[in-house]
Amino acid sequence: MAVTWPKPPEGSWTEHYPDLGTGPISFKDSTSPEFYKLEGEAIFKRAWLNVGRVEDVPRVGSYFTKEIEIALASVIVVKGRGESIRAFHNICRHRGNKLMWNDYPKEEVKGSCRQFTCKYHGWRYGLDGALTFVQQQGEFFDLDNADYGLSPVHCDVWNGFIFINLDREPRQTLREFLGPMVTGMDGYPFDKLTERYEWVADNNSNWKIFADAFQEYYHVPSLHPQQVPPEVRVPNAGFTCAHFQIDGPHRVVSTAGTRRWLLPPEYMYPIELATQSGLVGPWRTPDLGELPAGLNPGGIEPWGISNFQIFPNIEILIYGGWYLLYRYWPTSHNTHRFEAFTYFSPARNVRERIEHEVASVVLKEFALQDAGMLGGTQAALETGVIDEFPLNDQEILVRHLHKSVVDWVEDYQRDTATAGV
Repeated sequence: MAVTWPKPPEGSWTEHYPDLGTGPISFKDSTSPEFYKLEGEAIFKRAWLNVGRVEDVPRVGSYFTKEIEIALASVIVVKGRGESIRAFHNICRHRGNKLMWNDYPKEEVKGSCRQFTCKYHGWRYGLDGALTFVQQQGEFFDLDNADYGLSPVHCDVWNGFIFINLDREPRQTLREFLGPMVTGMDGYPFDKLTERYEWVADNNSNWKIFADAFQEYYHVPSLHPQQVPPEVRVPNAGFTCAHFQIDGPHRVVSTAGTRRWLLPPEYMYPIELATQSGLVGPWRTPDLGELPAGLNPGGIEPWGISNFQIFPNIEILIYGGWYLLYRYWPTSHNTHRFEAFTYFSPARNVRERIEHEVASVVLKEFALQDAGMLGGTQAALETGVIDEFPLNDQEILVRHLHKSVVDWVEDYQRDTATAGV
């Protein structure tokens, strides 16, 4: 069965966004330790960051911690009374001990409690962050508990996704930050897709280098040839995505698609045929009802996938009846931690559970194929031999991510220079 890939509107995608330019770009933002430090201040301490979902704090007292190394931050996210979700810096106000941790202070923890108690001197804090108990309080000098509650972190929720902002005064509300393209997903039943599979990988590349791999499908015929239809594998077949769109620092790429079971058997793993599940998820998914038009902003038919890339470090890939979530957490100028999650409607029987597990495993295999390129890319970039790289029209979102990062850093530098005058 032949596949006809939709063409972009008149003119190239990149030319629709003239601020991006069309010349070669530099990747120095991915090799410089100095730039990495600036990213921490300019982006990860200023942007809204997704750290979890409401399912991670299912009841009053449920909490988890998040280590954000690039921002030198450790954060507690907790559900308090009244179903409110709050965030605090993970620091005791007495002597600065990390408040919630187990054997290794750099490892994230989760659990449930009625209050937070510091292991060092026993200070206690309520779920609202208020200081409730001080050991031998009479020994202190005019200590007012109201002055020593946990240090709050701005926290908000969009469609069940928990976001924090480490800035003292965020420049935008969460919804303003997300903008109309991302909030076009409003109405998608994220709350119904609660069966989750997850894995984490520490990678030897800058975080943006891995994000780049999911912003274009130009690499698919070369890197994933065993799992794409023959018309895509033919050189110069013209395989491309059907729709690219940019809104502020955020991006979306949508692809057309054929149903997996219409492909020849030789383009599937045997387990995919046996379980009727794999690269594009289960072949059968529950009917979720009418989906919001914002999932397919280009009006593609047949629609396959839309990948919403929320600045700076989260991607939500909607496959219709299920979705993927990726997060990239920088750990140095040339390493990062990659978190991946698959979300499905809860399995109603053993077969559906197997379908979900197979889809998760096959998707992990393909993500690792992408990750396998990263070390080579990072090592070559760090030689500094070449500093200008041409990008084609399908790599518009790669161009946009790196420009957005540089723009945020330059804005920060201007702000700090002005403040210093």
